[in-house]
Amino acid sequence: MKKKAFALAIIVLAGVLVLANHFLLPKEAVGQMGQKVLMIPREGFSQDIDLMLTKEVGAMTSMLKDAGFEVVVATRSGQPIIGSISTLKPDKRLDQVDLDDYVGVVLLCMAVGGIPGPPIAPETIAIVQQAVALGKPVTAQMGAVVILAHAGVLKGKKYTYPADPTKTSPGIPVTDPKFTDAIYSGKGVIQDGVIITSGICPNIEKVAKQQGWGEGFIDGTPELTKMLISSLKKK
Repeated sequence: MKKKAFALAIIVLAGVLVLANHFLLPKEAVGQMGQKVLMIPREGFSQDIDLMLTKEVGAMTSMLKDAGFEVVVATRSGQPIIGSISTLKPDKRLDQVDLDDYVGVVLLCMAVGGIPGPPIAPETIAIVQQAVALGKPVTAQMGAVVILAHAGVLKGKKYTYPADPTKTSPGIPVTDPKFTDAIYSGKGVIQDGVIITSGICPNIEKVAKQQGWGEGFIDGTPELTKMLISSLKKK
């Protein structure tokens, strides 16, 4: 009898925990549990890595997790991205990624890239092309928008960037022909189909304030992430 009573108590406790977990989570998050979002940081020198690890990576990861999505970080090298006070440890290498396991892709700026920038991993190009072809939402911010152009998925699409990358300016000393067939739409946040872009990352917002560039340079990370979450929930 004692064994039966103990077993019954365990079953009841398990049920209580499941119900508690259900009611403590937002209703919209419960339906998304188990769905994975692939996050790809751009590797290379970053002038403000700690800022990007907290204000971009940390902010996006927190919002996605609160919405019920699991975030998986992948890089080409698989090595940690280390700042002076923050470290990002990838979950896997890009060559280990099976896109069938993910509902969306996030390309992080990390204050790396721009025009010209470090070489873009061919694995990232392939993942972006496949995701767009499959109709999976893909977001890119500032330096990562270059990846979309080089993947050829911006043709005929609206996108954002701090300034028009097809024209020279103080912030863009050289142009990038990969953007020629795309539609520059300012520096805010915009969505065109499954592609969502933000022209202002935390680093650019900081630099704009330091340099007195004027109005309109507001970090797009929160709005970009909200648009992604909204698109993922429609799937």
